[in-house]
Amino acid sequence: MKAIIVAGGLGTRLRPLTDNIPKPLLPIQGKPTVQYAIEQLKKHGVKDMVLALSYFAEKIMDFFKDGKQLAVNMSYSIEKDPLGTGGAIKQAAEGFKDTFIVAWGDNLMDIDYGKMAAEHKANKALVTIALTKREDVEHFGVARLEGKKIMEFIEKPKREDAPTDLINMGAFVMQPEILDLLPEGKSSIERDCFEKISPEGKIFAYIHDGQWFPTDTKEKYGLAEKEWKA
Repeated sequence: MKAIIVAGGLGTRLRPLTDNIPKPLLPIQGKPTVQYAIEQLKKHGVKDMVLALSYFAEKIMDFFKDGKQLAVNMSYSIEKDPLGTGGAIKQAAEGFKDTFIVAWGDNLMDIDYGKMAAEHKANKALVTIALTKREDVEHFGVARLEGKKIMEFIEKPKREDAPTDLINMGAFVMQPEILDLLPEGKSSIERDCFEKISPEGKIFAYIHDGQWFPTDTKEKYGLAEKEWKA
């Protein structure tokens, strides 16, 4: 199975930390943030990976090269113009014929990709989205479920109005057919794919009860540096 790690963000909310260092290379406990995503995929048998990059792409490519130092096969998809989450995935997945994994590169998570992929196959899902529990649901998109099927995401609801306490943690298993739903150029995987197929009951939830640390702000980055257990 192949994987795409989306790591092209500008890291504007992390400035000045990202003025000269791309967000994927910011260290957490002495190791680049995105390296944890690479190693977690490798731990579960995924060795063919595409890093979807934009900002300071050359620095990231120079650091990881072909991936051999981490015992993986690394290739790169570079955005010449901003493509959004959907466009970045569509470009990086060019030529994919089989089930693949997508992970946001700025989230630290000890997710079991093998178990997640097995549930995806058993459910005959088009997309499986990893969800994790949060009390502060007012800051996230919150999943509304029917059984294990994700019917929609409610964006930043009040706690008392939230349908669940489960939020999208940025890890997905996908069938290649979903790429045909995405237009050429810039698109959103959420609006142009998930919202289109979720009412059809083809998106399933994988509930993760382990660690999850986003690092997209200085506060979250500091918390991950302090509390992440590699």
